[in-house]
Amino acid sequence: MQIKKIGIIANITKEKSHEYAIHLREWLFQQGVEVFFDEAIALRIGESTGMEWKKLAAAADMVVVFGGDGTMLRVARSVCGFDIPILGINIGGLGYLTEVYLDEMFTALERILAGDVRTEKRMMLDVLITRHGERVGEGSVLNEVVINRDNLSRIVELETAINDRHLATFKADGLIIATPTGSTAYSLSAGGPIIFPEQDAMIMNPICPHTLTNRPVILPEGATVKVILWTKETGATLTLDGQVAFTLKSGDVIEVRKSRFVTILVASPHRDYLEILRTKLGWGGLPTGLPSDAN
Repeated sequence: MQIKKIGIIANITKEKSHEYAIHLREWLFQQGVEVFFDEAIALRIGESTGMEWKKLAAAADMVVVFGGDGTMLRVARSVCGFDIPILGINIGGLGYLTEVYLDEMFTALERILAGDVRTEKRMMLDVLITRHGERVGEGSVLNEVVINRDNLSRIVELETAINDRHLATFKADGLIIATPTGSTAYSLSAGGPIIFPEQDAMIMNPICPHTLTNRPVILPEGATVKVILWTKETGATLTLDGQVAFTLKSGDVIEVRKSRFVTILVASPHRDYLEILRTKLGWGGLPTGLPSDAN
């Protein structure tokens, strides 16, 4: 992969993010790389050449994102149709999607520009909401689709089918339908399994179900999940990656399936997924009792 044009996106609410973007642009110029800033960075530093995310993705060979996992999720949904690799530079703690530390940024990019690039294609999901047969909402996600009861509601009833075959009607606070990438997000907090991101599968995970035997289910990538919301009260909310929300009403139909789009992430040259899991989940460090430690 030859990288000659790089787009830079930053969460400018993060302290000094625009300064990091400027330093990276200067360094990239020295490497002979053409650089585009997104609109937020350009506005912050008083330039008029900033680009909307989709236009930036169309013009660049790779996108570098300064921020956290939330910023990466927004970028992934916005540019998923462009098949462009995304490199996350973490501002703060180590993230699952923003794998590269600030102090590793230049060494990582040196290797990338030299052709040492390892990318991962991450499965996404498409969701469609219909009401009385009419489309009322749609979108794509990298992490998860979540149906949550309204704050004033009791538990909701969620009639579910897989490939048009009835599975169960969950009485619960809600339902999570997650990708492998999203398996370490909300679904994990709700007791779901961790799935390696290279796998293509879906997790269907009821939130606080009334019946304790309602457990998370792992579905094959080709499955279509159909959910009908039944509630006598104010309704429920559907969220995409926890960032985009739709208000649901009783009788609404939600369909979720594997997207034709993928998110292409540039993997850190300094650590692998296992190390990220150990770090984020506090699983401990290096093994002990190896032969070299023996007396």
